[in-house]
Amino acid sequence: MTSARLRSGAIAHEGSRVRPGSACALLLLAATLTFASNAAAIPTVTLKVKPLPIPGFAGTGNILGAGVQVETQVTIGGQEYDGSPSPLTGINIYAPVGLEVTSTGFATCARSVLENIGPSGCPVRSSAGPQGVGNGVVSFGSERVPEEVSIQGFFAAGGGLTFFVKGSTPSNFEVLEPGHWVMTSAPPFGAELLVEVPLIETLPGADDASVTSFKVRLGAAYRKGRRTVSYLTTPKRCPRGGFPTKMELKFLSGETVTVAAAVPCPAR
Repeated sequence: MTSARLRSGAIAHEGSRVRPGSACALLLLAATLTFASNAAAIPTVTLKVKPLPIPGFAGTGNILGAGVQVETQVTIGGQEYDGSPSPLTGINIYAPVGLEVTSTGFATCARSVLENIGPSGCPVRSSAGPQGVGNGVVSFGSERVPEEVSIQGFFAAGGGLTFFVKGSTPSNFEVLEPGHWVMTSAPPFGAELLVEVPLIETLPGADDASVTSFKVRLGAAYRKGRRTVSYLTTPKRCPRGGFPTKMELKFLSGETVTVAAAVPCPAR
């Protein structure tokens, strides 16, 4: 900021005796400080992915070619947004090649039902997994305070998903996060889940809520005769080093942070 004032004020208007070399040094210093400031503003993210059995369905879990429930755990750190990480605006999740996504046969829950009634109005078989949990920071009065939320995934029409997010203390709010699958990822990734994360303004004109962590499980199944139909089915082959997974997190600051994790191959 100081060098900008010198360049537009002292140099341009006051005819100050600033040598060309000194001016270049000032500009270089300003650019370096700006780069350092931007680098420090990037949120830090950790990712853990764990394949689990689907409760009530034997023969599922971290088994090649079997139905699976996937637990995703994310932590986000940073102080660039009033002492908190920049608000999250989107998540792209990359699954390994060979992961199958089957939405046929599952009930769906309409967005209007979630908006007007909530999860209690949804069909039982529309649940895409058990209730998860998230943590963040919200504006309450003039302070930034922690808040815990519940996260529940539901199947949506057209093969998509809707995540119902509810906070109750200290702020009371409900948010819907729509998600949909695309199959355009390049190997070693196949299916990609894109999730929109709306901004949460708990008070008019106040800072938006920041996400600091979340843990969500996605995966369900039903029986069709003697056969188990699973929403997610693991690949039939596991590459050396495990199943590759990747997540891109998009922030209000304009930053996109990419993190990766490898899921160990099944023992059998």
